[in-house]
Amino acid sequence: MLSKEKLASPNYMDWMQNLKMTMRYEGDEYVLKKPLIEIDESTATPEELSTYKKHYDDARKVTCIMVATMVPEFQKFYEDYLPYEMGLDLAEKFYKRAHQEKYKVVITLMSCKLKEGEFVCNHKQRMLRYVERLERLNVTFDEEMAIDMVLNSFPPCYDQFIIAYNLNNRETTLA
Repeated sequence: MLSKEKLASPNYMDWMQNLKMTMRYEGDEYVLKKPLIEIDESTATPEELSTYKKHYDDARKVTCIMVATMVPEFQKFYEDYLPYEMGLDLAEKFYKRAHQEKYKVVITLMSCKLKEGEFVCNHKQRMLRYVERLERLNVTFDEEMAIDMVLNSFPPCYDQFIIAYNLNNRETTLA
């Protein structure tokens, strides 16, 4: 899964989702969520040493996977990070950008209105592209909500159509 997509700034959310799923499958997802805490080997119990060694080995393996799935400029920067710290740094850098992009797309989608003389099909396709972009940013829309947003974007001259649509209660798709 990870070989399909290398981390570059615009695809952080997709990359992180693929990474989490891969690590869950491998049984190593915990190293993304839990920092590796150094222990004093002279006072640690054999169980603590064993737990630390496993966490360290798993973290090194995940680090290699994470770095290998990044573009070269990120590889150079993150090669000495452990997964937990790398995840925090990446989230700080890219999550805010993704959130800002979501906000901009939502605002644009909500302000979409069918212009006089514009074909309904063209308008619906434009709105569908915004919905699909939000889905790629991990915002989920059920079909009914997306349809309601398109219907809401129609001018008052479509009120009779909207009433008829709602009264017929047919199962339809956004397409």
